[in-house]
Amino acid sequence: MSKFSVGIGALIGAVLAFPLIIAMLDPVTRNTGKKWRQIGLASNFEVGKTQLVTFKNASPYKWSGKIAQSAAYIRRVENDEFVAFSVNCSHLGCPVRWEEKPELFMCPCHGGVYYKDGSRAAGPPPRGLYKYPVRISGEHLEIQTDAIPITDITA
Repeated sequence: MSKFSVGIGALIGAVLAFPLIIAMLDPVTRNTGKKWRQIGLASNFEVGKTQLVTFKNASPYKWSGKIAQSAAYIRRVENDEFVAFSVNCSHLGCPVRWEEKPELFMCPCHGGVYYKDGSRAAGPPPRGLYKYPVRISGEHLEIQTDAIPITDITA
């Protein structure tokens, strides 16, 4: 009877542990890949201005719905030069906001501040904002998305 009880307990434990093991292995086993996403016409961005755009995440789950949407800040530096920043702070991943007058990105969580070029200005962030590769394809502006490293766990 005790062997039967141990066997049933082991079976129940394995069934309960299976989803946890799958979730832990998912980031390693799933191929996220990099994808170019159209974010608008290049002519819609003014030189010297920073604006928020949204796009579909590079690696959404089939069940993700609205959380498959991500965002970036696009700054048109010159006529054919653009830079794209992640909206996530490099400290703990909180969403940063763009302040037009001082031309700074501000993180409300722990006081992180970034200059308009995305470099770290003040606060606890270990580095500047993550930058997306940007290209112009025809008339459209595109950014290359992938799984974004939000935090620096080695710092």
